[in-house]
Amino acid sequence: MGRSIDLKFIADLSVLVGTGISVYYLVSRLLNESDGNPLFGKSKEARQKQSQTWENLVAMRPQLQDVRLSSYERNVLGSVVLPQDIEVSFAQVGGLEDIVEELTESVICPLTMPELYSSGSSSDPSGMASGGLLTAPRGVLLYGPPGCGKTMVAKALAKESGATFVSLRMSSILDKWYGESNKIVDAVFSLANKIQPCIVFIDEIDSFLRERASSDHEVTAMLKAEFMTLWDGLTSNGRVLVLGATNRMADIDSAFLRRLPKRFAIPLPGPQERRAILNILLQGSELDAKDFDLEAIVNATRNMSGSDLKELCRDAALTAAREYIRQKRRLANSDDPLTASAIPKGIRPLRTSDFHKNLRIEARVPLGSAGLD
Repeated sequence: MGRSIDLKFIADLSVLVGTGISVYYLVSRLLNESDGNPLFGKSKEARQKQSQTWENLVAMRPQLQDVRLSSYERNVLGSVVLPQDIEVSFAQVGGLEDIVEELTESVICPLTMPELYSSGSSSDPSGMASGGLLTAPRGVLLYGPPGCGKTMVAKALAKESGATFVSLRMSSILDKWYGESNKIVDAVFSLANKIQPCIVFIDEIDSFLRERASSDHEVTAMLKAEFMTLWDGLTSNGRVLVLGATNRMADIDSAFLRRLPKRFAIPLPGPQERRAILNILLQGSELDAKDFDLEAIVNATRNMSGSDLKELCRDAALTAAREYIRQKRRLANSDDPLTASAIPKGIRPLRTSDFHKNLRIEARVPLGSAGLD
């Protein structure tokens, strides 16, 4: 009887010790992953990406070597894009030369030459020469119809200016834990100040900073108020810029619009803009010298956006590719060796007829919009 009691005691003690060890390692793992941050649900790949992004930032800007980031700021690193990782440049933006020139003066110059946009003139320490008027804007807004290149222009701005690019998404800000979203927004601005020059880009900004109402959820109202407070707290040296893009400017709250003083309309491309866009899109394609009329395509694509033109060119290239694939299959299955040897060596040049299929549908002019060009 005593022996059975001893064995039972030993078995219970073993289970208790094993459970304690398991709980210890589980809690240690959770604490290591969270690093004091309730948002510990990040995957291993996400944490590796954050570490790699920071290492690349430090390599590009050695002055950041002694900078320490909080756990929230490290989470925001997942939304940071370095200028060398952006493939879009102003050379790939067609038909917006005037807007690009003005954006260069309004955005790139303040980011690269902040001394020119201080409160006063560099030759007048008192600042009376310019009266404090020569200051960089805190925010820039790109607005216009969908598919006209607003996001593309934003990426090109970051590329040309050499600024780090923080692409904010609602999914990366909102959190189920009360108060965490406000801490993430605070981390966005604190990180942007540490890694400046920096562009904080908010695509579809109307969905995030829409008109406030009494029916707004408490968390949403607090988040908007926090965003405005932090935005006002930005230093006015132009090294941190909030850049927004929208196709519904009327839905943005007036308080946020006031913080976006520089606004650029990016409309549907006219004939000259469409010609420039098509030349860029078709730059790497072989065109039929006898049966390709660029002007005919330009005239037939009225009311198309830049995105529509890209899909039009892509479908035209697919038409030529399908013709090549079908011809190759037919000749390859032939029993005649002479016929099989006639397989084409590559895709034929593009013709105007390759664009006709989609132009019949997409180039219709809506009622009341004739003569837009």
